[in-house]
Amino acid sequence: MAQATALSIRLLAPAGRIAAVVLLLGVVAWGAGFIWFVRDTMSVGGADGLTDVAAADGIVALTGGAERVGAAFQLLIAKRAPRLLVSGVGHATDLAELSRRTGIRLDPLADQVTIGRFATTTRGNAAEAAAWAEANKVHVIIVVTASYHMRRALLEMRRAMPKVTLIPAPVLPAALRPWPDWPALRLIALEYTKWLVASVW
Repeated sequence: MAQATALSIRLLAPAGRIAAVVLLLGVVAWGAGFIWFVRDTMSVGGADGLTDVAAADGIVALTGGAERVGAAFQLLIAKRAPRLLVSGVGHATDLAELSRRTGIRLDPLADQVTIGRFATTTRGNAAEAAAWAEANKVHVIIVVTASYHMRRALLEMRRAMPKVTLIPAPVLPAALRPWPDWPALRLIALEYTKWLVASVW
């Protein structure tokens, strides 16, 4: 019995070592990718990365913070595009509430703004944006979302509308300021992992 057990351990040991090496390589690869993702997230340029944004047919803001919506409204005011979709808005939120939250007077823009209420996920945002783009014959979209969310947002939106050109306009959210701190790193790590999962599924 003892001899059989010892033989089993010797047979399993190489497999265990291989598994350990694979696990270690996976951790190293995740860590290296995470460092790149952090740099990408934090490299948003002047005025929250919205300077010199190219003109487009439309703007899509993915909700998740007043900063994103406010940045999208500023792009609309600056005439970077003639129409805006605010995707994933709660059913109790209207244009007046968005105006209050952003501090921007939106009455003159009402005819240019569409409030999307059906998306509850990033993939849902992409589907909502694709339907809006098709209905409005939009071929070039400025995408406004948090800098840490931009990679996954672009991934899902390219899948949903592969023929539409997407221009990223990332916003550095308050959640990442001041930097660095543990909650911000945890937020970016979670989003990085979600992006990796979305890349293969």
